[in-house]
Amino acid sequence: MNDPVALKINADRYIRMALEEDITSGDISTSCVMPVYQKGQAELICKQDGIIAGLGVFKRVFEMLDSTVDFDMRANEGGKVKNGELMAVVTGDIRALLSGERTALNFLQRMSGIATYTNSIVKLLEGSRTTLLDTRKTTPNMRIFEKYAVKAGGGSNHRYNLSDGVMLKDNHIGAAGSITKAVQMAKANVSFVHKIEVETENLDMVREAVEAGADIIMLDNMSPEEMKEAVRIIDGRALTECSGNVTKENIKNIIDIGVDFVSSGALTHSAPILDISLKNLHAV
Repeated sequence: MNDPVALKINADRYIRMALEEDITSGDISTSCVMPVYQKGQAELICKQDGIIAGLGVFKRVFEMLDSTVDFDMRANEGGKVKNGELMAVVTGDIRALLSGERTALNFLQRMSGIATYTNSIVKLLEGSRTTLLDTRKTTPNMRIFEKYAVKAGGGSNHRYNLSDGVMLKDNHIGAAGSITKAVQMAKANVSFVHKIEVETENLDMVREAVEAGADIIMLDNMSPEEMKEAVRIIDGRALTECSGNVTKENIKNIIDIGVDFVSSGALTHSAPILDISLKNLHAV
């Protein structure tokens, strides 16, 4: 989901679930040392170079715990941050700052890590005709945040979920009996506003998908040589997507092939977090 408004509308229930996971019947550590209200302040500090994503989610965690919390933001969403940079000063009820710290950082670190990793691959594709896409290989209940982070890092979103588009994968094709039958059934049963994508694993499947009238043809786990031949066979009659274990380390092998899109599950399932800390908490 790449719309900040949609993120804001839909995020609260997932943030609440994360807080409920961490605070089932109270934060007993905080209650011991801070039994009553005390205004406090803490600093959000980046400990690695990267791209920041999720500042709004970070804020929302604390707002759910303290409606009076105040943020002096020094970093911009989707912007570059440096090791040691002060990104924000957070002021509010010390109890809320202590209880929400881990949840807020979990979101911010995860989202910023995805944005940073995505951006590093986007830079490798600069100058090519290929657009970088994410996949549905996301952490359960984190998809809305992880796909947003991909956009913050300069990537693009594939379908958000199973309701978004028709993608006929190997098991759909097996269930239908063939690519041709699967495409025919899709065209007969889905609205005309939906494009039909077909996953192919070899050149014979590519030829069949083209003849069946697929709108998008995915070249799954093919060698660079096979993909080049597939693009030649398709010859502009369908959009092309390369997929299958695409990472920062091997994406250079497909830059010159000429596919329209490359999708990478690694953007969301393998990106390391960006190291960020909430430090120097003190009463004010």
